Amino acid sequence: MTTTAAPTSVVSFENVHKSYGAVRAVSDLSLTLHPGETVALLGPNGAGKSSTLDLLLGLRPADSGSVKLFGTTPQQAVAAGRVGAMLQSGGLMEEVKVRELVQLACALHPKPYPVADVLARAGIGQIADRMVNKLSGGQEQRVRFALATAGASDLIVLDEPTTGMDVTSRQSFWATMREQTRQGRTVLFATHYLEEADAIADRVLVLHGGRLLADGTAAEIKAKAGARRISFDLEGPLDEAALRRLPFLSTFSLSGRTVRMQSHDADATVHALYGLGVYPRNLEVAGLGLEQAFVAITEAGEAKAL
Repeated sequence: MTTTAAPTSVVSFENVHKSYGAVRAVSDLSLTLHPGETVALLGPNGAGKSSTLDLLLGLRPADSGSVKLFGTTPQQAVAAGRVGAMLQSGGLMEEVKVRELVQLACALHPKPYPVADVLARAGIGQIADRMVNKLSGGQEQRVRFALATAGASDLIVLDEPTTGMDVTSRQSFWATMREQTRQGRTVLFATHYLEEADAIADRVLVLHGGRLLADGTAAEIKAKAGARRISFDLEGPLDEAALRRLPFLSTFSLSGRTVRMQSHDADATVHALYGLGVYPRNLEVAGLGLEQAFVAITEAGEAKAL
């Protein structure tokens, strides 16, 4: 008797394409997500993030290629209760109480949690008897989170989950997500808060023009940008034109007598700086932050597409 091993991948995209008329939203996208990962999906507006999430959740079909969740179709995985989703598109039911909406979500889930636990986890116990249409933006986000985690789903998909939340709510939210991944669940979230991706994600995916430009840890993404930050103060005569001609520069800015630049070979740039006969004070050389690396990678992607 032959047995089939359970799939080790949670999400699998293989050479996926999706277009809307002449607009290519997703182009030859291949990626795999594994159990217990927290994965950030980054990209500028129009990068293909929302289309990728729609394909993953089975809300839209791919034009070509394969999308699998737990070795099955997205629709089968969602119907089995293996996926919880918190999306920006679509509204919440109005003229009902928060508790009633959460009760409905729990009743529909194949593996529901107790309603009281869901309310407490999302931090909405105190507003459980409030009408949904009377909520603030941050409170609506927490209700969406409650609906996405109404049952024991193996994959949680979050689209800009902390938009509208205050700092305390964000911290509580991510503490809850870390507990989910410790239990072996996979969390995929799209965000514009790059500091969240840097602090929270085990892995970062950078999309641009529907293509996957980078896939790795935050540290690997920063290294992939291939540049380092250099900053220093100058005293005495300042020859801005000569500074701008330093080798390997990708960016240059001058604020008063403080110079900030990015270089693809920081050692050579600093060596050439001393060769100008100037003495930089408070010299700092550091790797790019995730935000600067993100900008560098997407700008390189734009240049390549031209």
